[in-house]
Amino acid sequence: MNIFAQLISKRLNLPEEGVENTLALLDLGCTIPFIARYRKERTGNLDEVQISQISDSYEKLQELAKRKETILKTIEEQGKLTADLRKRIEETWDATTLEDLYLPFKPKRRTRAQTAREQGLEPLATLLLLQREADPFEAAARYVKGDVKDVEAAIKGAQDIIAEMVSEDERSRNQVRNAYRREAVITSKVVKAKAESDEAAKYSDYFDFSEPLRRCTSHRLLAMRRGESEGVLRVSISADDEACVERLVRQYVRGRGLCCDLVEEAVTDGYKRLLRPSIETEFASLSKGKADEEAIGVFAENLRQLLLAAPLGQKRVMGIDPGFRTGCKVVCLDAQGNLLHHETIFPHPPVNHRMQATAHVEQMVEQYGIEAIAIGNGTASRETSDFVKTLDFKHKVQTFVVSEDGASVYSASKTAREEFPDEDVTVRGAVSIGRRLMDPLAELVKIDPKSIGVGQYQHDVDQAKLKKSLDQTVESCVNLVGVNVNTASQHLLTYVSGLGPTLAKNIVDYRRKHGAFNSRQELKKVPRLGPAAFEQCAGFLRIPGASNPLDNSAVHPESYPVVAQMARDCGCSVSELMADGEKRNKIDIRRYVTATVGLPTLTDIMGELEKPGRDPREQIEEFEFDPNVTSIDDLVEGMVLPGIVTNITNFGAFVDIGVHQDGLVHISQLSNRYVKDPNDVVHLHQHVRVKVKEVDYRRNRISLTMKGV
Repeated sequence: MNIFAQLISKRLNLPEEGVENTLALLDLGCTIPFIARYRKERTGNLDEVQISQISDSYEKLQELAKRKETILKTIEEQGKLTADLRKRIEETWDATTLEDLYLPFKPKRRTRAQTAREQGLEPLATLLLLQREADPFEAAARYVKGDVKDVEAAIKGAQDIIAEMVSEDERSRNQVRNAYRREAVITSKVVKAKAESDEAAKYSDYFDFSEPLRRCTSHRLLAMRRGESEGVLRVSISADDEACVERLVRQYVRGRGLCCDLVEEAVTDGYKRLLRPSIETEFASLSKGKADEEAIGVFAENLRQLLLAAPLGQKRVMGIDPGFRTGCKVVCLDAQGNLLHHETIFPHPPVNHRMQATAHVEQMVEQYGIEAIAIGNGTASRETSDFVKTLDFKHKVQTFVVSEDGASVYSASKTAREEFPDEDVTVRGAVSIGRRLMDPLAELVKIDPKSIGVGQYQHDVDQAKLKKSLDQTVESCVNLVGVNVNTASQHLLTYVSGLGPTLAKNIVDYRRKHGAFNSRQELKKVPRLGPAAFEQCAGFLRIPGASNPLDNSAVHPESYPVVAQMARDCGCSVSELMADGEKRNKIDIRRYVTATVGLPTLTDIMGELEKPGRDPREQIEEFEFDPNVTSIDDLVEGMVLPGIVTNITNFGAFVDIGVHQDGLVHISQLSNRYVKDPNDVVHLHQHVRVKVKEVDYRRNRISLTMKGV
């Protein structure tokens, strides 16, 4: 059994065989969506989350293995690598323990202890630690030579060596570490010079704040760390210094006497000057890492919900990017999202050409057969929505308010310039709003996830980890839904399992040159799309209207022979089998189990035959704000209003109630029952009813509740 598989299995409490097979698949270059969907027999039915955890743990262990090699080489070059030390380093797979073992040998900048050693004072330090000398000063006199000017300097140098030994000793570090683990307190104080500044106001809750570190939530910790980085707050983590020193003194001091007193002084100095700052830094890093992990998890879950938001589908859509002074940018799109027409209307002050805007919108709706209108949720959104609802269309037109977070980023991007080289950023932004209504996933993949506006302190967390998590989330969502290979953009194809930017471009180029793909097999003709890439991507690419109906399903080509055999056994074609529920119900899938195809895969196949290419996303619904509430001044405590969930954090959910300022439903106000995770109660873009709890006009804050509504 692979040592990594054993370690990961134990840490994640997963079956060893499934973990080992998953690691083998990852080593072969298989993607997480592919393994989760098409290799269930190998993994023991592990899901994407578990496979992702295995992948992350595997990467960390590989990094740790490389670190161990570096450490062993460094200590060996110093000539200090004993057999026992080598054994301990090779056997440990805990990063903290490994660094503790390495610390005494780690090359470091010049220290007081190092200087004392060079002066020949290490034997004196050893003598003091034995604590047998009746007169340590008399013993120290023997070391007064060279740079050591007197007895006091010799004693001080020896104490510096002891202090460093204490700070680098594994047992000492674990003692202090355990104390911090049990009782560490995080404290935040305002920098007096900044207390009255405008930038400090948002950190007022942390001007004089203190709580046990283990209870500090990620959003509070990240808020304090941001305040610290902006120079507004001073943040520290501390434990009971006296208790820590007392434990260390008991470890090193044996009895009473002059020697013991000198050792106690050295131990105290070692704790305060070296050990405490080191452990505080360690816990600051650990707590920040944990907070980052939680915040990234919140961001990833929000992004998943946003990407999997209900699509309107292929309808002719009008997209409106609302505005006051600069007007509303209006675009008309066909059912494939192609731009047909654009213009600017001015229905609002200060221009106020309302009648002209009315005539133009009604004419565009009629001329381009518009079936739905998407209005961005930014400035003038509410006013534009109210304006559209007054219009008299000759046929039914649905109206939706769409999040425009990141639309401006897209409109100025290279992708937008390539799509619309002759249009300005305002037109591109309106197109993005319209397309988001038709298919949020296909449009949002063009935008850097960090710009979509559903994160919590996203600029304060580890950016590499954030990018990796968000990229995995996008990849997961794209492959969950599946992609029409004949209509998908290059950006959307990039996230399909096994493709990436180069193959995505090659597919689009091939499609442009040869026309639409007629079968999945034709994908093999795309330059550089070899057998391995085909295996990874084929099941996630859809071809509507293909001669083989399975090409428009999630059934992988490797399983086509199984379906063909089922059809033959039923005396019909594959198409007839997919259309006839009675025939499918008579199939005993256990008859088709082989060495490589098990019940999990066969169960998935039967589900696909019933609803081939089904979209896992919900159906979209229209929504309307309370017409009597348009600004924060209209709010009254106790008022019950309809709203849309716009962002979810681990401390609650933000809800748009149509007053240009989202209100917060604190986690304690989401339900009458205890709520551990807001996602258990609400999801992004959910239509909810909320009650106004409190309005802070000075800070422009709205507190809402969903209790008893």
